[in-house]
Amino acid sequence: MAARPVPVRTILATIGLVLATYVVIELVVQARRVLIWAVIALFLAVSLHPAVEALQRRVPRCRRSVATLLVFLAAAAAVGAVVTLFVIPLAQEGSRFADRLPAMIKDVRAGRGPVGNLLERTHALQYVQQHQAQIRAFATGLSTPALKFIRSATTAVTGALTIFVLAYLMVLEGPKAIARSLALVDEAPAARIRRVGAACARTVNGYLTGNLLISVICGLLTYVVLLASGVPFAGLLALFVALTDLIPLVGATIGAVVASTAAFVHSLPAGIGAIVFFIVYQQAENHLLQPVVLSRTVKLNPLTVLLAILIAAEVAGILGALLAIPVTGIIQVVLGDLWAHRGGRPLGLPMRADNSPENADPSDRSDRPE
Repeated sequence: MAARPVPVRTILATIGLVLATYVVIELVVQARRVLIWAVIALFLAVSLHPAVEALQRRVPRCRRSVATLLVFLAAAAAVGAVVTLFVIPLAQEGSRFADRLPAMIKDVRAGRGPVGNLLERTHALQYVQQHQAQIRAFATGLSTPALKFIRSATTAVTGALTIFVLAYLMVLEGPKAIARSLALVDEAPAARIRRVGAACARTVNGYLTGNLLISVICGLLTYVVLLASGVPFAGLLALFVALTDLIPLVGATIGAVVASTAAFVHSLPAGIGAIVFFIVYQQAENHLLQPVVLSRTVKLNPLTVLLAILIAAEVAGILGALLAIPVTGIIQVVLGDLWAHRGGRPLGLPMRADNSPENADPSDRSDRPE
């Protein structure tokens, strides 16, 4: 039989689909930063939405706009307090460090003081003295990285403001938009979407709350250990450790390295004590705290967590690593709902002995005769 020619309409439709796909992919690549900001804003909105709902329940006459504004102002105040805890000590100690820098340089060159003794023992002082020209040239070339840092800081501030505004609008207008969208579908699919959405929101809130609690515990214990060892800037170091501990898997190690280095600069016993503490604490966190949190929220196995963090960190950096686990938990909830409905059982509904849902209508059975 002779081959039938492909219609011109089919060829044009195929070319149009290919071009449309290319345009969509190119738009996503070019606007990836804005899309990442939107995703972060969505998670922030999900985490603050329960607080807005609780405020409206406790204050019946409170408008949603007012409740949303109050909750976001409280969140902004909390973030500002954390930033202040970093900036003010750094500014104060930076001026003190600038005043003491000439004397510290003399001590280092003479091999005196904690830093001088450390450089003397590690023979780093001799290396510095022999390569002063190279070090001076390297310091002179730091202007370009400094400019890049300023640009990155400006971008970060702009992104934070954009995320804050997007999250505010999502919390304020989100319920109306969801209600209008669900009104376009039948009641059964709408109920299913609401159920899955609520499960996803619980997963995100549970993970964020649990991870924040773990970080607070880590920061408090670190502060106690560093303060008992007499390490300077114990509060600042503990706050840094708590913030880095928010990053899954690698965050605690980053904070431990910085805090242990500061403790070693102070004294050798303080450094050894800090290392022992972080080893013991990380074992307790990895085998006790994190499994409890993940098992009660996202219920992910360690291999899935590691792969999700690596992929997300490659795509979106540190922010991607922070959002990797809740995003994976949401995917798991959606796939679980699809699998449950494929077997004829809605998500979260227990089964009877005859493999039928408990709340199913006896008159609505898929095995009834036609």
